[in-house]
Amino acid sequence: MPHSFGYRARTRHMFSRNFREKGAIPLSTYLRIFKIGDIVDIKANAAVHKGMPHKFYHGRTGIVYNVTKSSVGVIINKRVGNRFMEKRVNLRIEHVKHSKCRDDFLNRVKENALKRKEAKVNGTFYNLKRLPAQPRPGHAVSSKNNTPTTITPIAYDTLV
Repeated sequence: MPHSFGYRARTRHMFSRNFREKGAIPLSTYLRIFKIGDIVDIKANAAVHKGMPHKFYHGRTGIVYNVTKSSVGVIINKRVGNRFMEKRVNLRIEHVKHSKCRDDFLNRVKENALKRKEAKVNGTFYNLKRLPAQPRPGHAVSSKNNTPTTITPIAYDTLV
């Protein structure tokens, strides 16, 4: 058989809807508010063919640069050879969702603001820098009431 290189070639599983997420699209999808500068994830919804992204952009993250009545424009960096090209893609809102990549950062900013305010009230210094997991402190192990045990393998025995 001839080989297909169509627009949606090799997307059998990529564009399929998830388990228990088939059927009508919930209204919350259409009521989401997008603003210029929002970070969004592109996840094509195969139930809506209009404004659907090319398979390359499925699973990519970009920044909203334009908002219209039923779609958003997204800027994505596409690697072409040894450089990154800025691609502008217009997608319907069924194919886009807000990214959770900044949630941890924004939560940390709020926590740090509270801690800084508390430190200012108490008159103490609060360090906002994060540290990687430090090595555990050293300690001595006593063998007084802790006799070492020898571990040996169990002898092989047939069960027949």
